Amino acid sequence: MTAQMRPSPLSMDTILNVLENQYRRRVLVALLEHNPQDADDPKIPSDIKLADEDLETLRIHMTHTHLPKLEESGFIEWDRDTNSIRKGPKFDEIRPLLELMQNHADELPDDWL
Repeated sequence: MTAQMRPSPLSMDTILNVLENQYRRRVLVALLEHNPQDADDPKIPSDIKLADEDLETLRIHMTHTHLPKLEESGFIEWDRDTNSIRKGPKFDEIRPLLELMQNHADELPDDWL
């Protein structure tokens, strides 16, 4: 494949823009271990307590904001019919960063993962 035919790598700004949200980070880190994931079960940090209406709000945000953004970036593939997600074609571009965050989660601020 020639240099002109290779897809351009994502910029750090694009990666950080996608990873700016804790829920999107948690979805991606979860895919490191379990591929695919059920999108009906948003990755909620254990230290956050949600009321039923808050959980429904989170599901709406996942469906209309977070999952579409992850899919648009190529980090996930999202099957809306089965509501499952799996690693996308560009997942490996962020894998090292996700593994770094996962491996050092106890050293990072609580809201990073």
